[in-house]
Amino acid sequence: MNRIKKRVIVILIILACLAGVLLLMRGDEDTWICENGQWIKHGNPSAPMPSESCSGNMTVKIFLSDSRFAGEPYFDCSHTIAVERQVPKTLAAARAAIESLLRGATQEEINQGFVSNINSGVRIQKLSIENRTAEIDFDEQMEFQVGGSCRVAAIRAQITETLKQFPTVDSVVISINGRTEDILQP
Repeated sequence: MNRIKKRVIVILIILACLAGVLLLMRGDEDTWICENGQWIKHGNPSAPMPSESCSGNMTVKIFLSDSRFAGEPYFDCSHTIAVERQVPKTLAAARAAIESLLRGATQEEINQGFVSNINSGVRIQKLSIENRTAEIDFDEQMEFQVGGSCRVAAIRAQITETLKQFPTVDSVVISINGRTEDILQP
């Protein structure tokens, strides 16, 4: 009888873990996105379809590092420069801005000395904003071969400043695969 109880407990624990993983991987797709002049429902948004016109793009800012002064005695690794991006109109503007940041600097921006310290191929797993705090979870690519306190500070600053441009965000919590501790360590 003890073996049966132990097996049931193990199975319940495994099912609970799987449910947790599925919730994390679900992402933040519960929103309305403007596509081809029409609001398209993604997931199950809690807000009703927007009544405003859906057309074209909107402007967001992303924040990149300025490499022109690297090597100077008082170089601030967390100093960022805002650049504008055109993204499809959406109610999920913060997510659109971060996705644009993850695409990195354009060749023209690189020529000007602006760079992104974020690895290519990083994906957002979840982004939520509640009580003026943005919580953003990335996949493991975010910390792949990331080292050095300067680079880590730059990555954090790029993400934080990109999210704090929105009036609903005062603070940012960054996680990787649900972990907030021991991430992006030099």
